[in-house]
Amino acid sequence: MYDILIIGAGPAGLTAALYARRADKQVLVLEKETFGGQITYSPKVENYPGTLEMSGSAFGEQLLEQVLSQGAEVELEEVQSVALQADGTFLVQTDCQSHEARSVIVAAGSKHRQLGLDHENQWIGNGIYYCAVCDGAFQAGQEVAVIGGGNTALQDAVFLSQICKKVHILQDLPYLTGEKRLADQLLQKENVTVTTSTVVQTLLGQDHLTGLELRNTQTGEVSRLSVSGAFVAIGQVPENEPFSNLAQLDARGYFAAGEDCLTKTKGLFVAGDCRAKQVRQITTACGDGAVAALAACRYVDSL
Repeated sequence: MYDILIIGAGPAGLTAALYARRADKQVLVLEKETFGGQITYSPKVENYPGTLEMSGSAFGEQLLEQVLSQGAEVELEEVQSVALQADGTFLVQTDCQSHEARSVIVAAGSKHRQLGLDHENQWIGNGIYYCAVCDGAFQAGQEVAVIGGGNTALQDAVFLSQICKKVHILQDLPYLTGEKRLADQLLQKENVTVTTSTVVQTLLGQDHLTGLELRNTQTGEVSRLSVSGAFVAIGQVPENEPFSNLAQLDARGYFAAGEDCLTKTKGLFVAGDCRAKQVRQITTACGDGAVAALAACRYVDSL
C-alpha cells in the first residue's frame, strides 16, 4: 500500500513525487510513455527560472534522477483504471498489474493534437513545433507557418511576427475562429498573411521541414509554401476518460478542478496540463505538482 500513487511522469507528476517524498511518504510514479513528458520534445528550454538554457530531455532526466534519489519508485506502466475501494483507498489497474494507494494524483497531461502527416513525429524540433513561446526563437528571422485559426494559433502568430521575417497563418475553415481583437492585430502586420479554407496535406523536406503542400478545401487547388518552420496549433487532446468516474471533466475533457487541484473524490487530486487552465508551461505544471502533493500529504496525514 503506497501513501501516494502518481499517474504521469511529466513535470507535474515528478514535482509531486519530489514534494511527497520530502514529506516522507511512500510514493509510486507510473508513466506509460516518456519520463519527463512533452517537454522532452523541445530541443532548447530558455524560460525555466534559474536556468539559462537546457534541452527538454535533459530537464526530464534531471528531474527523474532527483525524484529517484529521494526514494520514489518509478515504473513504466499504462494505467487503465482507478477505483475507489470500500475502505476509502484506491485500486489502480495497469496493463500488467494492480497497485493500492491511500491517495492518487493524476498528472496525465495532454497531447498536442497532431496533423497526422508523414514525418510529423520525426521532425519535431526540426521544423515542426507545437509551442511558439517555447521554440519560436529557433526560427528567428525565418519564414514560418502557423497552422490553426483559434486563439492559441493567433497568439502564436502575434509572438512569432515579432521575431520572424514572415508568418503565414493557415486555417482550414473559411474564417478565423480566434478573437477578433487578435485577428485585427495580425491583419495590420505587414509580415503576416492569412490563408483560409486551406489544409496542409504534405510536409516537404528530406531530414527536416523545408515546406508545406497545401490544398484549398473549396477549389481543390494544390500549392506549395516554402517555410523552415511550422507551428501546429490545432488544439490539445486530454486523456482523462479512464478517470472520469472519480473526477469531473469539462466539455473539452479536462479535469474541472481549480488551482487547489482538488476533485469531487476525497484523496484524488489532479495536476498539470490535464487540468482545465489558461496557461500550460513547465512552471505552471511544476506549481500544480507541488500544490497537489502537499494536499495529498495533508489528506494522508488526516487518515
